Amino acid sequence: MAKDSGTGRARRAATRAEAGRFEALPEPTRHVATAPEYLQLYRMMLLIRRFEEKAGQLYGMGLIGGFCHLYIGQEAVVTGLQAAIVPGKDSVITGYRDHGHMLACGIPPEAVMAELTGRAAGISRGKGGSMHMFSVEHGFYGGHGIVGAQVPLGAGLAFAHRYKGDGGVTLSYFGDGAANQGQVYEAFNMAELWKLPVVFVIENNQYAMGTSVNRASAEDQLYRRGESFRIEGMQVDGMDVLAVRGAATVAIDWARSGKGPILLEMKTYRYRGHSMSDPAKYRSRDEVSSVREQSDPIDHAHKEILELGFATEAELKAIEKEVRAQVAAAADFAEQAPEPELSELMTDVLAGQG
Repeated sequence: MAKDSGTGRARRAATRAEAGRFEALPEPTRHVATAPEYLQLYRMMLLIRRFEEKAGQLYGMGLIGGFCHLYIGQEAVVTGLQAAIVPGKDSVITGYRDHGHMLACGIPPEAVMAELTGRAAGISRGKGGSMHMFSVEHGFYGGHGIVGAQVPLGAGLAFAHRYKGDGGVTLSYFGDGAANQGQVYEAFNMAELWKLPVVFVIENNQYAMGTSVNRASAEDQLYRRGESFRIEGMQVDGMDVLAVRGAATVAIDWARSGKGPILLEMKTYRYRGHSMSDPAKYRSRDEVSSVREQSDPIDHAHKEILELGFATEAELKAIEKEVRAQVAAAADFAEQAPEPELSELMTDVLAGQG
């Protein structure tokens, strides 16, 4: 999952800057983390991984209904990006693969798991489920089930930040499949036209449902997709949490300083199928195993933390034990929590006058 931001991108940026089209984007560097910071990033990735594994188990048991899209393999993307935003000031919006984004926004695992199981104690009172939960209190404006729908909504959130002058930035996440949707480019156009403070994040996990990005995209270097709108882009190793964290600093500073939108392509990989109902027969087991062995974000962080002397193996095992206990408690809470009252069917519903 190598980063591809080198001489080619630098040359194009310099050419555009010389032509007066827009300022050249600073080259991101891999973040240098302190021991507490790196351990916190590691813990969050581990929490997302173990949470998603448990969600998969509960789905198999029939405790989670409908669709369920797991984030296993992509943990470094949301962990690195969310670590760079300002809670209570910035906004986050994404698609239906949203459980990890909510956890990274600081939403308690119990509230997310209860939402997955449709319980009244869920973060959206059991009405959002896996694909449509949200929490305005935490600056999280939803998972969205319509492919690409969150991108113009993210531009709208960024417009609100600019209108109110609150200094906030929006992270608008979408996948490589959504990157081919028309509404995405309408959002790009307006965002650059109005210099909106939005970071468009393409989580390129290599497969749009069952079709590889190379087969579905005429331009498969997705960080270039904003060039015709004069939007700068970066391609980042989305399997390295510190590479993501470093790129996040550059991108968020760019958007927050009034330079307009920026596009980040995170080269990542999902280990599971598109959803729980997808057997993922369009790729080989060897392919998945190879990525796990060579690029797993948690294993990579685990190894580097040990090499840096930030923790011992025993200390990392203790973190693993704590996280597993936390996820197990969240699952127990969700299973025991009551379902919403029947009267809840009529609340939070916008009814038009006809």
